Amino acid sequence: MLKLEDFLHTIGLHRPGRIGIALSGGGAKGFAHIGVLEAFDRFDIKPDILAGVSAGSIAAALYGAGLSPRDMLDCFMAFEKFTDFTEWSIPKSGFLKLDKFGRILSEWLPVATLEEMKIPTIICAADFDHAKSVGWSSGEIVPRVLASCSIPIVFRPVIINGVHYVDGGVLRNLPAWAIRKYCDTLFGCNCSPLQRHYRFKASLLDIAIRTYRLTSKANTLQDLHLCDYIIQTPQTADMKVFDISQMRKISLIGYDAASRVLEKYLNDKR
Repeated sequence: MLKLEDFLHTIGLHRPGRIGIALSGGGAKGFAHIGVLEAFDRFDIKPDILAGVSAGSIAAALYGAGLSPRDMLDCFMAFEKFTDFTEWSIPKSGFLKLDKFGRILSEWLPVATLEEMKIPTIICAADFDHAKSVGWSSGEIVPRVLASCSIPIVFRPVIINGVHYVDGGVLRNLPAWAIRKYCDTLFGCNCSPLQRHYRFKASLLDIAIRTYRLTSKANTLQDLHLCDYIIQTPQTADMKVFDISQMRKISLIGYDAASRVLEKYLNDKR
């Protein structure tokens, strides 16, 4: 198997001026990443490498495989609600399973493995068995994206080569760490600011999601410090994790936030 270092050397990613984008987790708030990537296209700034966690892994995988941001949004617009992508599971290791979304994602992707990506892409998850973050640059895309999205308790862990993996946001919700050394300029896109005005709900699913969000908020800070430019969407703080009805609005929020940062980046270069 070709190692990431060798692969990047082969495609010339060790040249000066390399640009990377790290995309955070955030559930439905991850639609902001589509707008962010559309802004990069509009400003004609082409990333050399991508990294994604959870919702960010979906955006990174689709964009890295060659879909345009508009294509990506069109894919999701064909669905009306989050449950269109999931199925209930016997609540032993998770209430829901993502097998259905895996089949849908396979249909959307023009390639099957990370080695075939048009833009080198790192999919990040948490190794639940060995308590560490992982970043995949090779192997099948779909199971790795599903692993990256599997919020503990809400979704069943994904088993890859005998190891249980869960949502990468449990340990590092912004995957700047995975690509920092490959970039001269690294943009971090954090679409999941913490909801401060929370009202408690006596629901196992709600408690699990709130716990995940508190954890991911705390571990995002270290990766924000690794970025040269940070794109944040405070307007998405109070939006629901599994509400996809506002996907177009969230995408526009991401586009506006990224446009402001990219204008600064281009001014800094002058």
